[in-house]
Amino acid sequence: MPDTPSPSAPVILGDEPGSFPHGVLAERHPAIVRQVRDAFPLDPGRRRALDALLASCADGVVEPLPADADPTGRDRDLWAAWGLDGYAGRSWYDVPWLWAESHFYRRLLDAVGYFGPGPWQGVDPFRPAKLAELDAPETDEELAALDGLAELPADERTKALLHGSLWGNRADLGFRLSDRGADAADQVDALVADDSDTLWSLLPAPGPGTSPRGPVTLCLVADNAGRELVPDLLLVSHLLAEGRVDRAVLHVKPYPYYVSDATPTDVLDALRRLVAAGGAAAAYGDRLWAALTDGRVTVRAHPFSCAPLPYADMPDDLRGDFAAATVTVLKGDLNYRRLVGDRRWPATTSFADVTAYFPGPVAALRTLKSDVITGLDAGTEAALEASGERRWRTSGTHALIQVRC
Repeated sequence: MPDTPSPSAPVILGDEPGSFPHGVLAERHPAIVRQVRDAFPLDPGRRRALDALLASCADGVVEPLPADADPTGRDRDLWAAWGLDGYAGRSWYDVPWLWAESHFYRRLLDAVGYFGPGPWQGVDPFRPAKLAELDAPETDEELAALDGLAELPADERTKALLHGSLWGNRADLGFRLSDRGADAADQVDALVADDSDTLWSLLPAPGPGTSPRGPVTLCLVADNAGRELVPDLLLVSHLLAEGRVDRAVLHVKPYPYYVSDATPTDVLDALRRLVAAGGAAAAYGDRLWAALTDGRVTVRAHPFSCAPLPYADMPDDLRGDFAAATVTVLKGDLNYRRLVGDRRWPATTSFADVTAYFPGPVAALRTLKSDVITGLDAGTEAALEASGERRWRTSGTHALIQVRC
């Protein structure tokens, strides 16, 4: 069932003009429709469908899935369970923001014919932008920098790769459509919460005299493709090489979502980019390629990964997957919203309390790009509010590492 309001922490809507959620619905979504419309030589029917979605973003309402949007009926059943029947006919601005965003992307895929039948079936409308990012000179520079990591002590190398994965979230293409972010300087100093020591206590490096342990499994729930997914893969490869994990499960989206979210195809594109890069990057890529081949790393694409609901509503099979992990690491802003609930929590609300439902140890690596936040101490919140940075919650200039054992 869809998330329902709580008196102490209401669900975030997009109905307040001037708010960040309202801006996403009113400005970012139309920009995405236009971007997709201009990126492909779509036929008149597809272009009319995109124009209709553009008009709906401006002053329309949530509509049921079109009759030809789901030939199998399975997706229609999922969206019925996810609350579509209850929200149909209501303004995009008057339903939970998390739900409205998710449904927008599902309707965008309908408009371009992703689910077919037809020539555009299965074509990712965001792939040109994803590939352009992978091929950018900045990616070459980042991969070349890996050659110097070997000179660092093991702990510093591990920390560098963790922070690469954390701050790689700035590569989010959807975020950059409406905000270029901030200067990259002093990124580590911008951490508003840092439980990395707790994370490493769950994934300790083996050494002389250490006690025998059972297999250590990392679940990494990815967020964006391109230049964010690359450092995620580097981190997994490194943890395997260091013996901190024995097995990793990489959760991605089953179909294109939120402009830049990673799919299985994006995993392959990023992996090929690593292998072809040469130097240390290729060594990381080769190690990961071998781990995928022998089963130490697996890729999962569960339908709930595209659900418009918090993880508190996850189905039993996904819950079992997370319960079996030594720790589940959720990347990015969207996964954070789904983890803690997309609500107007007081910033000092306990992260442990709001994630107590999660079926095992859980960590969040997140660059702040939406209003929701939990787990800050009172001093940190006061300093941020007094800093004069009005948009510290949404600008991508701050980040957090939070862990609940």
